Amino acid sequence: MRHENRAHALLSASSAHRWLVCTPSARLEEQFPDTTSDAAKEGTLAHELAELKLRSYFYTVDFGKRKLNNAIKKLKTQELWNDEMLNYTDDYLDYVKNIALAFDDLPYAALERRVDFKEWVPDGFGTADCILISSNILHVIDFKYGKGVPVSAEQNPQMMLYALGAYGTYRMLYPIKEIRMSIVQPRLTNGNSDFSIPLEKLLEFGDFVKRQAAIATEGRGEFNPGESQCRFCRARQQCRARSDYNVRQAFGGELPPLITNEEVGERLQRLVDVVKYQKDLQEYALKECLAGKEVKGWKAVEGRGSRDWTDMDQAFKKLENSGIDEAMLWERKSLTLAQVEKTVGKKEFGEMVGDMVVKNPGKPALVKETDKRQAITNQISAKDAFQEEK
Repeated sequence: MRHENRAHALLSASSAHRWLVCTPSARLEEQFPDTTSDAAKEGTLAHELAELKLRSYFYTVDFGKRKLNNAIKKLKTQELWNDEMLNYTDDYLDYVKNIALAFDDLPYAALERRVDFKEWVPDGFGTADCILISSNILHVIDFKYGKGVPVSAEQNPQMMLYALGAYGTYRMLYPIKEIRMSIVQPRLTNGNSDFSIPLEKLLEFGDFVKRQAAIATEGRGEFNPGESQCRFCRARQQCRARSDYNVRQAFGGELPPLITNEEVGERLQRLVDVVKYQKDLQEYALKECLAGKEVKGWKAVEGRGSRDWTDMDQAFKKLENSGIDEAMLWERKSLTLAQVEKTVGKKEFGEMVGDMVVKNPGKPALVKETDKRQAITNQISAKDAFQEEK
């Protein structure tokens, strides 16, 4: 299917994390255009490539290697094509293969399948990247090409709505009892996640969704601003509820002389969206000023510019003719490790020089407690201290 032609419902699965907790947001967003970005278009292209590879794997007779190669050649002509997509989509293919091979019997595979969950959400539908079914197990897999925000499959409302839709479609054909969900983010380290629940729990979620969807469809309920639900909301720049919420977060209450570590954690959590909101508000104000509208106390100005050659070759030739040594004008510089890997290819790089690469520890960073990485401290352990004394 043409991925850019995917339809979107008012209460879409991809925005369920928002309208389920902030029910009026769905109707509020209707006032704003649904724009896209180059990153989103790049993701769409990667999804098309991923689908082609899965189709060739599961339906080799109808879509063999020759058809796959011809289809990939067409994708390579698109403006946003990047060869690294081949490696990342291979990682996705391998992940899906491993899931399929883990079934007791060869699973039925549905690719880029529209799933309707109208039984729970009025006019609700979405497009699942990959659905695998065998015996009493339904497994829904979602491919995410973004490299900015890690997404967990655990209790993920988008995945659970896809699962509800898939269950509604296939329950007459398979005695489904267990629901499995996976999110594959190959551009992130440890970006893949899995989640499993019994059918009963999924249907309980469906009952909750049905109640919230009825409220959201009518635009009723209370606004509930927060980091997750506001991040991609189209109304986030002008939403009064978010504005009032962040003002309270930033300025509300008296500050004590000293705060405890517990309060530090609480305040950091509360201020997360304040920083994001400031950026969104600045972007909106700049856009209004550039359109000739007044934003009290602010104006748009030209930022610091940069210089560039009109003709670098001619400029360098003139410098050399004036007695400047050519060696002074050029710098020999090697590619970075990541650039070399991209140029050579991930697989070939690993085979040829993988044993010559060492991973240096990264600079300490503060993240939420839910982050999967292991916590570190700068305290010396008793074992290390004993070794130092010796």
